[in-house]
Amino acid sequence: MVTTPRSVWRNPIHFLAFGLGSGAVPKAPGTFGTLAGLLIYLCLPAMSPMSYVAFIAVMLLLGIWLCGKTADDIGVHDHGGIVWDEFVGIWLTLWLIPEGWLWLCLAFVLFRIFDIAKPWPIGWLDRKLGGGLGIMMDDVLAGAFAWICLQVLALFI
Repeated sequence: MVTTPRSVWRNPIHFLAFGLGSGAVPKAPGTFGTLAGLLIYLCLPAMSPMSYVAFIAVMLLLGIWLCGKTADDIGVHDHGGIVWDEFVGIWLTLWLIPEGWLWLCLAFVLFRIFDIAKPWPIGWLDRKLGGGLGIMMDDVLAGAFAWICLQVLALFI
């Protein structure tokens, strides 16, 4: 277990990168970060599909900077507590899914499976890319894989 740097509670950039503090939990910070991202999603205003894509794109670009800066500042690349990438990954997973708690739960579970298991090419990308881009992209790809699975399920359910 890697300890949470104190700067998370003092530096607004680190606080955001640590998912508003959700990544500071001692066990399973990625899971708690994903849960926090899901809760934020539930509070978002209604958006058109293209507005939501723009929102995700802006949050991705912000995340590349936030996560890269925080990793550099604390001297740990992809510290387990940096969970802004989980926020963006779950938000991507939730794009255009059917309404209802079943779909939210399926999105959460599928995203966590892909994020943890890191099947090819997610794991490869995770190893090859550095900096904020590297921190973000494996979760974006995990979110895309989970989204594809949900869209296929939606065709049959």
